[in-house]
Amino acid sequence: MIDALRRRPVIDLTAALPPSLTPTNIVDLGCGSGQLSRMLAAHWPQADVLAVDNSPAMLRWAAETPSRVRYLQADLAGWRPHWPADLVISAGGLHRVADHDRLFPELLQSLAAGGVLAIAMPRPQDQPAHRLLLETAAGGPWADRLAGALTAMPRHAAQDYYDWLAPQAASVELWETGYFHAVDSDVPLLQWLHQAALAPVMDRLSGPDLDGFLTAYRRRLEGAYPQHSSGSMLIPTGWLFIVAQARNTAAIRQTPSM
Repeated sequence: MIDALRRRPVIDLTAALPPSLTPTNIVDLGCGSGQLSRMLAAHWPQADVLAVDNSPAMLRWAAETPSRVRYLQADLAGWRPHWPADLVISAGGLHRVADHDRLFPELLQSLAAGGVLAIAMPRPQDQPAHRLLLETAAGGPWADRLAGALTAMPRHAAQDYYDWLAPQAASVELWETGYFHAVDSDVPLLQWLHQAALAPVMDRLSGPDLDGFLTAYRRRLEGAYPQHSSGSMLIPTGWLFIVAQARNTAAIRQTPSM
């Protein structure tokens, strides 16, 4: 059930891709555990699929599932495809990267003629889970080791993304969706949260230290998301979706890989 609920933003994003799109190369940015990457590889068996993430822990987890997807560890703030890509897609990783006013136009510029930039970004900044994650990281014996690993995420209006992309795009579609997920009381809250949110912690803590952090975080979550009389917790999540298509001309600019 949890995996099905988490797939809903992915389903909504991929359903908005142009029906005529037949990519020969795909880049999945912020791939996390690789579920979207593997789905795209199965849907377009002729396409080369490169999945990129900055978390070694998430990439190790992704690689445990056999597939033909290629994985690459790279800093999403600086890495760009060094070839014109037919589809650059992201379902949850770019909301943690700064400088969207530079990042998003550069991703659009990395597309081949007629290529598509498709982004789904959660909007967790105003949710208790994100605030409590930052508080837990800063308030325990692990604070020094987690310094800089978890930072406040940028939040821009849909109009900003349109203004950044529209001058160079053939078309730009944007929409926001709010999902309300009823989670049964027998489902641990930490299991509900997307694993990518905890990836920076898992990269720096292990063993008893990681267990201690997760225990402290879980206690805070249980206070913020109380069980209701129905026996379930209703957890809201908001997402911003962007689908921009490059003009049907030569690639605007090739950006070297970093």
